[in-house]
Amino acid sequence: MSDAHTRRVREQFGGSAAAYVTSPLHAAGEDLDRLRAWGAARRAERMLDVATGGGHTALAFAGIARRVVAYDLTEPMLAAARGHIRGRGAANVSFVAGDATALPFGDGAFDVVTCRTAAHHFPDVSAFVRQIHRVLRPGGSLLLQDILGHDDAAANAFILEVERRRDPSHVRSYRRAEWKAFLRAAGLTVMEEHLIWKIREWDEWTGRMRMTTEARRDLEAFVRQSSEACRAAFDFRLTPDRVVSFNDRQILLRADRD
Repeated sequence: MSDAHTRRVREQFGGSAAAYVTSPLHAAGEDLDRLRAWGAARRAERMLDVATGGGHTALAFAGIARRVVAYDLTEPMLAAARGHIRGRGAANVSFVAGDATALPFGDGAFDVVTCRTAAHHFPDVSAFVRQIHRVLRPGGSLLLQDILGHDDAAANAFILEVERRRDPSHVRSYRRAEWKAFLRAAGLTVMEEHLIWKIREWDEWTGRMRMTTEARRDLEAFVRQSSEACRAAFDFRLTPDRVVSFNDRQILLRADRD
């Protein structure tokens, strides 16, 4: 990850750490339940959660794994995750800071690696996936969740602009075929997949990134001025006065190391 992008991520998320701990979309849901079930079925003993954010995934796995490592680039986020997880009584979670494309762990160190709704921030997804392959034991599993790129080019360009205006550290979201190509090239085979929709309440979603009033006003104007087809692709709900919500389609993948 470049120094400039690293600074951008840290600036964007350092001040939002507490909001990610309390975010209901991150704290629970069908997506987290499914990842945990996949992990339990794989009998994960040693687990790594990359880009742990508020620590919700690491906490969910603390009940089924012997040892969990919560890993994040942003120190304030890691500190918030530590407070949250320790406050819930989980004593088998350790906390490590670092880059997702340069994991400071030995080869084959983990049975399961999770990465939940974070990879769209990574400038080099291929390098990230290669690192996951390296730190997984043979037969180990990557449990991945991320925003799914749209197959329609105009809709994809629209939501990318929305995401980047709200969060300048957003790189891009990848389509299903792109994810499978990344994983296959690194020696990981997709064994299970699932799609979900997540409703983004506009006020919470923009507020979590501490957007200025002016930036939010400009973003809402961009949404209103965009085509109906692009808005409909993400089920944007508008009133005459405000943007209410939209839907994110997200992909969940279990990919095993060959």
